[in-house]
Amino acid sequence: MSSGHLTLDLDALAANWRALDATTACETAAVIKADAYGLGIGRAGPALADAGARRFFVAVAEEGAALRRVLGPGPMIGVFSGHMDGDTDLIRDTDLIPMLNSVDQMLRHAETLPGVRFGVQLDSGMNRLGMEPAEWAAVRGIALGLSPVLIMSHLACADAPDHAMNARQLKSFCDMTADVEVPRSLAATGGILLGSDYHFDLTRPGIGLYGGAPFSQAKPVVRLDLPVIQVRDVEPGETVGYGNAWTASRPTRLATVASGYADGLIRAMGQTAKLYHGAMACPLVGRVSMDLITVDITDLNDDPGFLTILGPHQTVDDLADAAGTIGYEILTSLGNRYSRSQTQ
Repeated sequence: MSSGHLTLDLDALAANWRALDATTACETAAVIKADAYGLGIGRAGPALADAGARRFFVAVAEEGAALRRVLGPGPMIGVFSGHMDGDTDLIRDTDLIPMLNSVDQMLRHAETLPGVRFGVQLDSGMNRLGMEPAEWAAVRGIALGLSPVLIMSHLACADAPDHAMNARQLKSFCDMTADVEVPRSLAATGGILLGSDYHFDLTRPGIGLYGGAPFSQAKPVVRLDLPVIQVRDVEPGETVGYGNAWTASRPTRLATVASGYADGLIRAMGQTAKLYHGAMACPLVGRVSMDLITVDITDLNDDPGFLTILGPHQTVDDLADAAGTIGYEILTSLGNRYSRSQTQ
């Protein structure tokens, strides 16, 4: 193989959804935006539907239309960006449910798609998407009269359980939705783990499905194996890669591996990331370049044909820590040059 190979464990994906679903007494959706966090809706969508998910969420209407082609009629597909100008045909033709974020969107939806289902997104303090309290108060009666199927908001600090913002947003959401009879949703993965006060009628896990923090019990979903192109020996004092970024301090055997920042291996991971041969960690040395990285394999008994950068010994969050980022960025950056397969 001349390019890396990414394997998606569909059983682990389904198990993660079931585990998060089992922690609540309400319905559990699945967030599948950004092409299932970079892993492919064509594989992830049906696996999550088979596991029991009947409600899905995407970021924009185009993603929703693609997911509808995968899932077919029936499952609910909510669109976080709401009803944008130009979305009307997609919403109608592919049976999407926009989460309306503003008065303008509410008017657009009422005028162009009267009677078509919609939800409402409220801003409970994140200041990103949704109607603010004053705006919602002004149109609440009208909006409820149009019969939304869901009222939702989103937590800013759910991955930090002790953060005071969680309780503030919970109170704000409860205040804005007091006495409504519409199903409500506040919690994504982190919110689920905050406890039942945050669960309401529907939860919307995303990153936890794909093996990421803060769901520490998640099963690994992704394995990424990278082929070794060439092996060489360097002497103490010799340098490796652009900018002479690494200098050998001992006789060193190096593997040049086919992957780089064009494939989602973020350049900032530099010399802190590791690759694995079985359970043996091998440090990345020198800079990450566009198509190549170099790895110190001196301590291996044999030259490997490939090395593993995501798998049982290194999670997406481990790799994210090495790059000073988050697991979301690692997953959604995985490049399209990788060949892909699934296990089940």
